[in-house]
Amino acid sequence: MEQMISIILKATWQTLYMVVVSTTIAVILGFIPAVILTLTAEDGLKPNKVVYGILDVIVNVFRSFPFVILMIIVIPVTRILAGSSIGTTAAIVPLTIYAVPFIARVFENALRETDPGVIEAAKSFGATDMQIIFRVYFKESVPRIINGIVLLIINMVGASAMAGTLGGGGLGDVAIRKGYQGYDINYLIVTSAVLIILVQLVQAVGNMIYKKKS
Repeated sequence: MEQMISIILKATWQTLYMVVVSTTIAVILGFIPAVILTLTAEDGLKPNKVVYGILDVIVNVFRSFPFVILMIIVIPVTRILAGSSIGTTAAIVPLTIYAVPFIARVFENALRETDPGVIEAAKSFGATDMQIIFRVYFKESVPRIINGIVLLIINMVGASAMAGTLGGGGLGDVAIRKGYQGYDINYLIVTSAVLIILVQLVQAVGNMIYKKKS
């Protein structure tokens, strides 16, 4: 029993490590294409069909790959950035690549839902594009952005479990090695329970933050 607890605790820490680091990087990187897409959209501050079209296709292409396939495709990139294609740290690379286009689209939708009247009012007061982005678009979109981040984290918990099946470590790895291959249903039950608890905690915290910001 003690051995199981030790293994589960270590795997939970690895899962949290993968999710937190990859989500943080993805949120930072994803905000950049989201802003560009918002600015260059037909109803944006700087409409540009070419830029929007190219970036839109890139985001859609990367969003189309199932995570397991994406992990295999980006193995050369993972080796370059992480020095290995196996391990918890290595799994952060494909997780981040998987998350960036997803959160970029979520952020874009959140920003573009900003009331056009508020944007026009800011323009009439002489606000610059950068001021409108951060003081109007971003400020008005905070609750929606929070919801998007919560959704991303929940997706990343599931993706990190899949990463474990390909040598990424974490709860998914324990479920496969100890539970499935080791024919021990207790590991399958416990890892599943921990994953469910993690998702519920993320959703609960996200809901609390959303209510405070709304």
